[in-house]
Amino acid sequence: MTLDLNTNPRLGMGCWAIGGPFWAGETPLGWGEVDDAESIRAIKAALDGGIRYFDTANVYGAGHSERILGAALDGRHDVAISTKIGNVFDEKTAQMIGEISSREQAREQIEASLKRLGRERIDLVFLHLNDMPPDEAAPIFDAMEEARKEGRIGGYGWSTDFPESVASLQEWPGFVAVQHTMNLWFPASRMIETVERHQFLSVNRMPLGMGVFSGKYDAGARLPKGDVRTNSFGWMDYFRDGEATPEVLAALDAVRELLQSGGRTLAQGALGWILARSGATCPIPGIRTEAQAVENAAALDFGPLPQTVMDEIEAIIPRPDEGEPRAR
Repeated sequence: MTLDLNTNPRLGMGCWAIGGPFWAGETPLGWGEVDDAESIRAIKAALDGGIRYFDTANVYGAGHSERILGAALDGRHDVAISTKIGNVFDEKTAQMIGEISSREQAREQIEASLKRLGRERIDLVFLHLNDMPPDEAAPIFDAMEEARKEGRIGGYGWSTDFPESVASLQEWPGFVAVQHTMNLWFPASRMIETVERHQFLSVNRMPLGMGVFSGKYDAGARLPKGDVRTNSFGWMDYFRDGEATPEVLAALDAVRELLQSGGRTLAQGALGWILARSGATCPIPGIRTEAQAVENAAALDFGPLPQTVMDEIEAIIPRPDEGEPRAR
């Protein structure tokens, strides 16, 4: 994939959910059990709907997401794949056990991802350590630049919510993209300013607020044990102890009709909102079923929300000030 802002993908498929369970001790980090056959059907449906960009990470399902994605896209040369490195995990126990810190570890993880994906080259590799200081991250980006020069990867970026960290890498020749949280609840204004200024691709994780902006979760709906959303991490604004947070639900209710303008579903409207925010954006909604793939891919047909609708949403949506940068 050539990351040219004139030809950037506008929508991708996030592959965290198809990885299945993985853990940090007893803390679930996946989205529960998965049906691999359904995951492959979802990937095929995304392709049929026009999606050509797929994002995963080596740690999702302790390598399982990469393997399933690689199998489903075997022989497809008209797609772009990004993965993320940085977390150390045990594939046999599906336990996350640490973080990388050296150039050598980064190269080892890139090669392991290439093997799991079954590719000779990965289009884009992100550092998956959100709040790592830039000076500590430098050896990892050294390894990525080396891999780019060797043709093992096409480019690299950082999965981070810290604009200053991103700006510090503007001179690295292969640094082309940032993956960061962005959705109706958190517009990521500072990050968007940064990526536009430096002409990076903005890959938007959590574009549907971990599912809240799909309209699937009402007040009182509880998620099962084993789902990452049953945790109460500091970065998790959308669920608390397995229930959608009231303030985020209130924001959705305030703009529900506007999101559905032009015949869109809520999810399509939420994705259209991101597409309208900037020409550099590429939301990657998490998809785990064929039906979700069909619905989300159709956001490409609807396109960005009209500016008049965007203005109305900004006038009425109740959201907090973005505050200082933090991991999200």
